[in-house]
Order: sequence, then C-alpha cells, then structure tokens
Amino acid sequence: MKIENINTLGELKKSGYQSKTIKDELRHNLREKIKSGQTTFEGVHGFENTVIPELERAILSRHNINLLGLRGQAKTRLARKMVELLDEYIPFVSGSEINDDPLNPISRFAKDLIAEKGDKTPISWLHRNERFFEKLATPDVTVADLIGDVDPIKAANLKLSYADDRVIHFGMIPRANRCIFVINELPDLQARIQVALFNILQEGDIQIRGFKLRMPLDMQFVFTANPEDYTNRGSIVTPLKDRIGSQILTHYPENLKIARKITEQEAKLDTTQNDTVYVPSLAKDLLEQISFEARESEFIDHKSGVSARMSITAYQNLLSTAERRALKAGVDKTTLRLSDFMGIIPSITGKVELVYEGEQEGAAAVAECLIASAVRTIFPAYFPKIEKLEKPNDKTPYSDLIEWFFAESGFELLDDCSDEDYERILGAIVPLEILLKEYQADLAKEDKFFMKEFILWGLVEYRKLSKDRVAEGYQFKDIYGSYISKL
Repeated sequence: MKIENINTLGELKKSGYQSKTIKDELRHNLREKIKSGQTTFEGVHGFENTVIPELERAILSRHNINLLGLRGQAKTRLARKMVELLDEYIPFVSGSEINDDPLNPISRFAKDLIAEKGDKTPISWLHRNERFFEKLATPDVTVADLIGDVDPIKAANLKLSYADDRVIHFGMIPRANRCIFVINELPDLQARIQVALFNILQEGDIQIRGFKLRMPLDMQFVFTANPEDYTNRGSIVTPLKDRIGSQILTHYPENLKIARKITEQEAKLDTTQNDTVYVPSLAKDLLEQISFEARESEFIDHKSGVSARMSITAYQNLLSTAERRALKAGVDKTTLRLSDFMGIIPSITGKVELVYEGEQEGAAAVAECLIASAVRTIFPAYFPKIEKLEKPNDKTPYSDLIEWFFAESGFELLDDCSDEDYERILGAIVPLEILLKEYQADLAKEDKFFMKEFILWGLVEYRKLSKDRVAEGYQFKDIYGSYISKL
C-alpha cells in the first residue's frame, strides 16, 4: 500500500510512519544524496567549491540560513532547490490551516479533532512542491501578514469572544508550518517586523494581539539579502542576525566557461531562433566578457553588482538582432556578426547602476565602451598581442592588413547587408585570410567571417585602425586616413 493512500490516523500508526522535523528531513535526505554521490543542487553552476559546501554544512547543522550576495547571484534559486531535499509526501490532519502533523498536533483545531475522532481522524498528504513559501520583504509588510491577527468576522460567525484563541486568523508563517519559508531582501523589512520573528526563530511561540500561543512551529527559514541594502534602505537588526544559524556569501561566476553555462541554461529561446541563427563560440565568450568588464568598470557602481540576468537578456537580444536581420533579408539561416552586438545595448543600460562619471558619459556610451573593452580583453587569446610601443618600420603580423587599409581607404559594413555582401566584403581583404590561416588554422568554416570582423574590431581597440558609426553601419579606415579626413 502506497503511503499516500493512507487516509486515517489509525492506518498511519499501523504503517509505522515516524514523524521528522523539516530540518531533520532536509538533513537526512542530504546525507543520503552526499553518500550516494548525487548532485545536491542540480542546475546551480559555479558554486560547487564555495557556496554549496557551506549550504550543505548549514543544512546538516539544522540552521536557519541567510544568503548574502549582490543581485543576480542565484540566491532565490538555491532556496527553491532545497525543496528537492524534502520527503516526497508528508501527512497532515485534514482541514488544518497549519499542516498539523497527525502524530504531533500543535493547533487547537487538530488537537480537538483527534480527541473527538481518535484513530478515525482523517489525514491528507502534502507534496514537497507545495511546501515552499516565499515572501518579498517590502516596507508595507505587517505583522498581521506574517504572523496573524484577530478576525472579527470569524468571531461573529462562531459567536466567540475576542478572548478565545479560535478567533485568530493565522498569517503566512504559521500557514507555512512544516515548510521552507523564504523572506527575500530581508533588510527591506521594517525593524519592528523583524522583531516579530525573534520568538518564532528561537522559542517557537507566536504572539498575536495579546494571545501568547505556545505553538512550536516546525520551519526551515531561508533569508536573502543584498549587502547594498544595509546602507541604502535598511538593515538586519542584530538580535535577528544572532538567531540565524549560518550566513552564506554568494558570488558571481568566476570564469567565462561557468558564465556561458549559466546563460545557455537560463536564456529561454524560441526553437526557431536556434534554427535561424548560428552563434560562433567566440561570440558567446565575448558576450560573457562584457559582464566581467562591467564588474570592473569605473563607470559602474560596484556595490550594486552586475546581475547574471544581464548576460541572459543580452544573449536573447543578440539572437533577436540577427534573427530580425535574417527576416528582413528573407533568408532562413544566418550567422551572428560582431556588429549585431549593438543590439544588446538596451539589455546593458537597464541592468547597471552608473556612478557620476558614468551618468556624464551616458548609459548607451558606457554600454558601447563595455563591448569595446571585452573585444580588447579577449583579442590576445586568439592573435599576437599588440604592443603599445613599436619601433618605426618594424614589421608586425598586422602590418600587411594596416597597409591594405591605407591603400584601399577602408570600407563600409552595413548592419543589414546580406550574408553574401558581408562575406564578399570581408573576403576581399586578403591579409585577413592570411592572419586566420596563420593563427587560427583549425577554425570552423562557420566561424571564419565572425573572426575576421573580430580582428578588425580588435585592431580598432588597439588603435591600429579606426571605426566610425555611419547612418546604417560601420566604416573601417586606417587610423591616419581618419585623422586626415577630420582636418
């Protein structure tokens, strides 16, 4: 007989079912996963040697947890993943507002029902997916929302006085008994509301309008907080911090490989986009490098952080830019171009907090600087480094290419030109082909033209060529010709 088919308290006792607190549930199931070598937090990347071991230790210690980190660091994702460490089903007294354990009831309703019906008390089963509650802390949250209040309508209907504890309407926390309860952005919760959590966390009782109910709620609390909140909006009151067992610091991806894995996992793309647009591997690295550049930029407020969501939305916009170009050209397939990166600027400008110098530059100009910085950073990984100081008349790997631009006076590369024109224009630059054969001989055929454009952008960033925005695209010239044209 399946355990979830048990319908009465008597049947539950006969089955030998033993109650566990939620913290013991999490601890027991985590132990089993670790012993069997299973991944404990599937789909969370980059925390394997830092955050996840600390989180596992906190769970094994039966602690309430505070996840502290900047925005877009998977804090809420980690909390939601804890649901997978719960038992699949747990029994509760049917009709109970607070999921009373039939073998250990705590509410007056459940105790009275069991006293009346004994082993015939009806029970129901709660699936682990229904055992996750989440509340965003905002300044308008009240004690009544979280803990509860006296309900005058209930008092009138039941003909009870306000002195009777049956007139209490339970708030979100008692209703989340035997569940994981997450409070996001904890510092935004007013101090007087944070104080209301003291007894629940430590002593296990709740106080509502003069009622002191000894209700040992069985809960796993997870709080999330952003360090920026401590100064900008509020703080976590010290006695509450003292009652939280473990504070765990999260962080951003530490390298491009992890960042790419997160973006590819989280970017929800239409299948037609994947079929229409081919994305070179270099383009994916370049996209992630933009976030790394943003986290170091002098124009961006480092205390606010740069969310991983920036890379995700930028990747979506990047593919949409190429898809739109293909639709306008009436073709079914296209390859991403470096000039398509201009389409991600709206994803950057809305995701970063600028300092004063950044505001002076303008959000769009800062976004373009980040793209340019990413090209400059990645370029030496694929081609010989360009030194700042070179001896006059010394021949470098790029001399022939620079001379070609001097002789040909450059060219224009329009945003919406056809793939045939795009390949014809870049294919006509013979020194580009020579550079690819010498330094990227194993490059896939599909990536060749993106790499050629990347060389040009790289030389622009190292001040060997000039790039100017024209009405519908870019104009590439030799740098001295650009100076002359401005005189």
